[in-house]
Amino acid sequence: MMLTTPANTQNLHEAIFLKLRALLVEGAITPGSKLNERELAEQLNVSRTPIREAIKRLAADGLVELIANRGAIAVQLTRDDIIHTFDVIANLEGFSGELAAQNISDQTLIELEALQYEMMASYARRDLSSYYRLNLKIHQAINHAANNPVLSQLFSQVNARIEALRFRSNQDGVKWEKAVEEHQEMLDALKARDSVRMRKVMMQHVMNKRDVVIQLVDSESTEKVAA
Repeated sequence: MMLTTPANTQNLHEAIFLKLRALLVEGAITPGSKLNERELAEQLNVSRTPIREAIKRLAADGLVELIANRGAIAVQLTRDDIIHTFDVIANLEGFSGELAAQNISDQTLIELEALQYEMMASYARRDLSSYYRLNLKIHQAINHAANNPVLSQLFSQVNARIEALRFRSNQDGVKWEKAVEEHQEMLDALKARDSVRMRKVMMQHVMNKRDVVIQLVDSESTEKVAA
């Protein structure tokens, strides 16, 4: 994809960062692959400087590892890493949902309903990229509504490790439909200001994601052995 260079250098660097992030999350750059600065610069029609800076930011976010003598590598989590990370994020999101149900404003609820409507439209089109971006915005909005900056920071740091896996978990049609239903349950719990229900729904939603991802990982491992 060719990017038109914006007049503002800061905007260019942000655009490159977001593009590389999307390539990682959506699997265009596969886990374990090397991020070649020269090739990426040619692909995106920019110099290597914004590519280099974007890679540093991605490493800070946990999506890329900087390895001596190898360079930048897309993070590849082990099966245990995946389980442990999802266990942590389930509890973070559960707590976030509980606090959000207690603290959310009427205006934020209206905004969440609008995001939910947009996300459902993306689901109807089976536009996974658009769906995932809106899905993430909803989770971030719920987290923000919890009104706990430390929790928000932890959520961002831990969730970055598994964003690509969360994206892939919706590639199964049946599982994707279940996730959509769970999002409606979240909205209903928030509207009811039911913190106990919201915590339960959020945690179950994440644990269901974990189970789907583990099934994918185990299936891929079996296929590799068979090959």
